[in-house]
Amino acid sequence: MNLKIYLLSRIILIGFACLAATTIWVLYQADREFRREARSTADSIGRQLEVQLLSINAGFGHVARFPDLGLWHQISTVSGTCVRFMPADGDQVRSVCSGGNTIARSVPDWFEGIYRWAFKPGLEAMRPIAFRDRVYGTVIVAPSAEIEIASAWQQLRGLMGLSATTVLALCLLVYVTVSRALRPAQVIVAGLENMSNGDLSARLPAFELIEWQRTGHAINQLAASQQQLLTERRKLALKLMTVQEEERRYLARELHDEFGQCLAAINAVAASMTQTAAQGCPALVPEGKNIARITAHMMSLLRGLLLRLRPMDIDELGLSAALSSLVAGWNARNGGKIHYQLAIDGDLDRLPEPVPVNIFRIVQECLTNIAKHSSAANAKVTLTLSDGLVELRVEDDGIADKLPFEEASGIGLLGMRERVTALGGQLTLAPAQTGGLMVRAWLPVQPATGAPT
Repeated sequence: MNLKIYLLSRIILIGFACLAATTIWVLYQADREFRREARSTADSIGRQLEVQLLSINAGFGHVARFPDLGLWHQISTVSGTCVRFMPADGDQVRSVCSGGNTIARSVPDWFEGIYRWAFKPGLEAMRPIAFRDRVYGTVIVAPSAEIEIASAWQQLRGLMGLSATTVLALCLLVYVTVSRALRPAQVIVAGLENMSNGDLSARLPAFELIEWQRTGHAINQLAASQQQLLTERRKLALKLMTVQEEERRYLARELHDEFGQCLAAINAVAASMTQTAAQGCPALVPEGKNIARITAHMMSLLRGLLLRLRPMDIDELGLSAALSSLVAGWNARNGGKIHYQLAIDGDLDRLPEPVPVNIFRIVQECLTNIAKHSSAANAKVTLTLSDGLVELRVEDDGIADKLPFEEASGIGLLGMRERVTALGGQLTLAPAQTGGLMVRAWLPVQPATGAPT
C-alpha cells in the first residue's frame, strides 16, 4: 500500500475514533445538564413555595393563593418544561408549562431512537414541600424530551462539522507534508534501479532529512563497496584467464615440440623398420604397419588436443585466420548437417591480449552448443570492430525453446559470462529472427580492468 494512503487512512480512523468518543462524552454531558437543570428548577420552585408558606404563616399572604403559579413562570428557564404541584391531601393537581414542545428543525429518527435508548430523556425531578414538619405536597418538574433531543442533536451537528473540517485540514496537511518528505524515496528507488542494472557508479545526492541522509549514505557506501568488489573480481577473473591461457600455451608448445617430435620419430622408425623387414623378415611388416597406424591415430588426437589447448593460428596468423580455421573445421567434421559461416568487419588481428583468445573461446563454445543442442541447418558468426568496440554475434536457425547452455559441459554460459564480464563487456541471449538463438557480446578493445601484471 502507498505510504501516504496508509497514513491518511490511519488518521481518518483515529479521527473517527476520537469523534465517536467525543460524541458520547458530549451527549452524556448534555443529558446530565438537562437533568441538573430540572433538579435546579424543582429546587428553586420548592424554595419559593416554602417562602410563600412562611409569608402566609406570618400573615402577609393568603392561603388561597398557595401555590402561586406566577412564580413558576418566572423561575422556569427551560423551554418546554412542565411543573406540577401534587398536594399531599389529594386535592386538585396544579400544573403549568413554559414555552412549546415543538422545535424548528427536525431530528433524524435514528438519532432520536439511539438517544432515547441510551439516556432516557424527559426524566422528572421531584421535590417535597414541607413547612414546620408538615408536608404540603410535591413539586414535579418534567423537562421536554423532544427539546432535550433537539438540543443534543444541535450540539452533535456542530461537533461533527468542526471535526470533519479538522480531519480534512489535517489530512491535507499530512498529505502535503508526507509527499514532500517522501520525495527522496523516488530518487532512491531510481538510483537503486540504476545500480541493479549494472551502473554501480551511480550515487545518491545529499538529502535534507537526516533519516534520508543516512539511508542515502548507506546505499552509496554499499554501491562503492560492490563496485570495488566487482572491479577486483574482474581483475582476478582476467588474471586467472590469462594465467590459464599461458599454461595452455606452454602445454601446447611442450606437447607440440616434445611429444609431437617423438611421435614423428616413432613414425619414421616404423616406416624404416617396415622397409627393412620387407626384404629380410616379411613377418614383421604387419607389426610395422600397426605401429604406423597407432602413431597416426595418436598424432590426430594430439592435433585435436593442441587445438583445444591453444590454437596455434592465433599466435602465428592472428584471430581472423584462427576463426576461419575453426569454422572450416566444423564444416568438415559435421558431414554437411550444419553449414557454418563467418563474417568479419574490421582488422581483428591487432586486438590486444587477452581479447583475441577470449573471443576465440566464446565462438568455440557457441559452435559447440549449436552442434549439440540447436538442431539447426545454418549458423553464422559475425564480428564487427568499430569505435574501440568488438561486437560478436552468433545466430542459428534451430530451435530455441530452451537456453542451450544450462547443462552443457565446458565453460558453458557461466564461463562465457565470466569471460565477457572480466573484459568489461556485455553478453545477451535472445531469440533470433530465424527461429533459433542469437548470442551477442560487446567487448571493449581495451579491457576495463586492464591487463594483469
